[in-house]
Amino acid sequence: MIDWLRRGGKPRPVAPSERRSLTIAGRELPVKIRTLRTARRMTLRIAPDGSEARITMPPWGRSGEALAFARERSDWLARQLAAVPPRTAPEVGEALAYRGERLTVAWSSGAPRRPVLDDGAILLGGPQESLQRRLQRWLEAEALRLFGEDVAAFAAAADVAAPRVLLSRARRRWGSCTSGGVVRLNWRLVMAPDFVRRSVVAHEVAHLVHFDHGSGFHAFLDAIYDGDLPAANRWLKREGRNLYAPFG
Repeated sequence: MIDWLRRGGKPRPVAPSERRSLTIAGRELPVKIRTLRTARRMTLRIAPDGSEARITMPPWGRSGEALAFARERSDWLARQLAAVPPRTAPEVGEALAYRGERLTVAWSSGAPRRPVLDDGAILLGGPQESLQRRLQRWLEAEALRLFGEDVAAFAAAADVAAPRVLLSRARRRWGSCTSGGVVRLNWRLVMAPDFVRRSVVAHEVAHLVHFDHGSGFHAFLDAIYDGDLPAANRWLKREGRNLYAPFG
């Protein structure tokens, strides 16, 4: 992510998100520009799947400035796009991540249609043309099961009622918590190591008590999470994009 701070300037009314585009490394890259009242600087990032560039700017920002900000950083954008893993739908004989391990996708005519774990492999039968769809449904079901267990454990540690858990297919956020106490978690986290997935769950459960990111929140999160938070954050920053590659 790149950011830029301009001091001064006259605020303007907050506008809805705007969509523009830039030509980066020979391809047309959509640019989404969003104004936030709480923003103090202009930031630029690439969507995890490389589908767009995203600019967030303060109320004093202008769309022209935002596009110029991105255009001046074309080389950086090109490097970020080159680093996005290509979408590779899992095929029979290839590896698929599950809870931080690389398991081989195996197919057998006599195996059940629903995938099962089988000695270092994910085994399934049924029509091969629907293999990827059934693998994703299985991963989503596993994610919901594991999230439920994680939420129950962290809610008990936080001494709060376990919230409702829903799956998210967000392209940017790993989790969220509403003021009504509903936790949404990105299903792709089931492919990450357990300590990484659980760190995101603990983060959202901590928001049931502290609905901000102040010092109280971080102290509470440290108290209920039993793993290495900095290591989990580093893993997501380094490997998070790869979780989008198998299914886009």
